Amino acid sequence: MPISMIEKSEARTLEVHLTGRLLRADFLEFIPVAERAISQWGKFGIMVVMRNFEGCEVSALWEDIKWDARHYNDVERVALVGEKKWQAGMSKFCQPFSGAEIRYFDVRDIEQARHWVEDAVAIAA
Repeated sequence: MPISMIEKSEARTLEVHLTGRLLRADFLEFIPVAERAISQWGKFGIMVVMRNFEGCEVSALWEDIKWDARHYNDVERVALVGEKKWQAGMSKFCQPFSGAEIRYFDVRDIEQARHWVEDAVAIAA
């Protein structure tokens, strides 16, 4: 499965794990989970963990951009956690589409990424 999600209510964060190639249908699984998080928690954090991630099809990227535009101010921080150089560039690519602070972390620093996302949400609460 290319996408799996872990909701962390106590930290008001959503961990999204991506593997393989993300299709539009996969991204559409994210939308109701994220929108439920907004309705329950208000502003929240997202950590995207990319392991063996090959990228996404254009229609999945388009759905992501549309979601980001609709929820521009609903996300406090986004930690992108990856293992490839091109994934680091995603933090810069995503920035114009979100009001969130976005930062890239190497997969070896996953705990640091988790703390960074959770700390911002705790401060905003």
